[in-house]
Amino acid sequence: MAKDRVALEPEVQKIFGAIDKGENFLLSGGAGSGKTYSLVQVIRQIFIEQPSANIACITYTNAAVKEIEDRVSYANLQVSTIHDFIWDIIKHFQKELKKSLIKILNDNAIGISISGLKNVPEDYFDDNPINYKEYLRLQEGIISHDEVLLIAHEMFSNYSRLSDILKDRFQFVLVDEYQDTDKAIIEILLVHLKQSNKKNIIGFFGDTMQSIYDNTIGDLSDYKEHIIHIKKVQNRRNPKKIIDLANILRTDEIEQEPSKDLDAPNMENGKIQEGQLLFLYSNNPNITNIKTYLHEQYDWNFENVKHTKELNLTHNLIAEKAGFQTLINIYDGDAIVKYRDRIKAYIKDYNVNEDFSEKTFGEVLDYLEELVLDKDKFRIRPTASMKPFMEEHPRQLARAKALSYEVFRKMYFSKDQLIDDKKQSVNEESKKGSKRDRLIQHLFRIQQTIDLYSKGRFNEFLKITDYRFKINYVKDKEELKTHIEALVQVGDKSIETILKEAHTSGICIIDDRLEEFKLKNKYLYDRVMEVPFKEFQKVYNYLEGKTPFTTQHKTKGAEFDNVFVILDNGRWNNYNFENLFLEKGSPSVLDRTQKLFYVCCTRAKKRLGIFYYKPSEDVLTVAKNWFGKENVISV
Repeated sequence: MAKDRVALEPEVQKIFGAIDKGENFLLSGGAGSGKTYSLVQVIRQIFIEQPSANIACITYTNAAVKEIEDRVSYANLQVSTIHDFIWDIIKHFQKELKKSLIKILNDNAIGISISGLKNVPEDYFDDNPINYKEYLRLQEGIISHDEVLLIAHEMFSNYSRLSDILKDRFQFVLVDEYQDTDKAIIEILLVHLKQSNKKNIIGFFGDTMQSIYDNTIGDLSDYKEHIIHIKKVQNRRNPKKIIDLANILRTDEIEQEPSKDLDAPNMENGKIQEGQLLFLYSNNPNITNIKTYLHEQYDWNFENVKHTKELNLTHNLIAEKAGFQTLINIYDGDAIVKYRDRIKAYIKDYNVNEDFSEKTFGEVLDYLEELVLDKDKFRIRPTASMKPFMEEHPRQLARAKALSYEVFRKMYFSKDQLIDDKKQSVNEESKKGSKRDRLIQHLFRIQQTIDLYSKGRFNEFLKITDYRFKINYVKDKEELKTHIEALVQVGDKSIETILKEAHTSGICIIDDRLEEFKLKNKYLYDRVMEVPFKEFQKVYNYLEGKTPFTTQHKTKGAEFDNVFVILDNGRWNNYNFENLFLEKGSPSVLDRTQKLFYVCCTRAKKRLGIFYYKPSEDVLTVAKNWFGKENVISV
């Protein structure tokens, strides 16, 4: 079959050289090198040469899963996230699952436990199967993302037949974006699978410079003896100026060069495009002034959200600009919830064994106030940073204190429940596997009906409205028209008002799942109900890619003609852009910031603009070296 490989790109031919020897391999390539293209070529060629082979292709995100599935599809190909892949292997071995979970829970060094249980007995989970969900409820045998990987690592360490089973099921395991994989998975694939004498091949595709998530492997330097390393140095995406900047930022052995393919996106009339590179700075933090300057002087169009994106470090920094500050504060900035977590931690850390199942949160606080010695009372009282929020929100505090402690302590709050998973542009298809909670999903559907009707997309509107089941006569359509037009007139109505109107009119019915969510998350639910619905509409526009904003982390894997990067740490100590330019400070923070900046810069297909507020002279000196003196501009 080797003769069929002549049409393959050189790096893929080298991969098959490794496959022929039965060796694991790693394909490293920088941004825009076409790693996913290489991955697809490998899959197709394997099925040409071995039609009956079974391939598992695993990656970090659901969005990446969809991208691969859109490019290649075979009956014997399983594409999934890392967590889903490993859970699918271990989920049927409930006896081993339970034994491994109990061992982990009883290991104080690992740091996860069941509240009130110092030692978990061996028969604790006998009445419940272990299930994997988006949330964690260990008492009920429900594990989440982190626990799946811990348990899988424990199981593969101790039960060699799992390695036999995995190798029997998949002759090839291809790991896309390997740098985002947890170390536990790498050890399973490269160390624990060696317990089995059966044969299979593990292939890795990725870029250590794009390792921007916490608690991931980053690189495979500790496993060199297990793999053949193949480098892919071409860059098909970025113009020359951005490639040159990217090479300055890289800290590994790869130095990218423009692709020699004449049809590469960064080529024009047989030549690599030069592109535009701008470093803008000001003593005025007003981003609007900078965007106006880019529009007037360089014809940037921030209204064209498909081609131009503004990258901020966090969703919180975007929320104020995009108009949903209140909602993100509810999901991510509620000091009462942080206080609840402080109380939960105290009860766990100090082994308070009182039965709180019949007490309210307020009664738990009163009990602890009596229990704790005066000198230690600071441990159960709000911190200085929590107190102002509580003073400003006495009604919320009273609500929280009135809630059952058992209910309140189980409520899970995360901004991912509000804003995961957003599109990069309006034309992108919806992503599966979103973490949005049931309330946000319901509000999203209400706004979707409003949006479709307002745009005259009546057939699509009819397909998603619950009212469609009531339409039998012409008068039913007339009534629907009256109801939806009333709903479109949002004005200053609250989310609660719109929710009820959509329900009573039959346009979007409140179902059992939403009712259950309300019961389990009453504190969150009540807070969201008070927010004007027009603020949720701003969230909807952001989720649907209808704004020019996205986060620097979320943009990984995407590309746009024009990219505008805001260098603002946003009070996040994990990153420091000044230290990036000056190459100083904590090595881990420097490495993390450098990789994130690399990812941001290499999203640009034509023009890259950077904004830095109040840079020092030392920062400007470095910027002139990186960007060119003529491209460093005071605005």
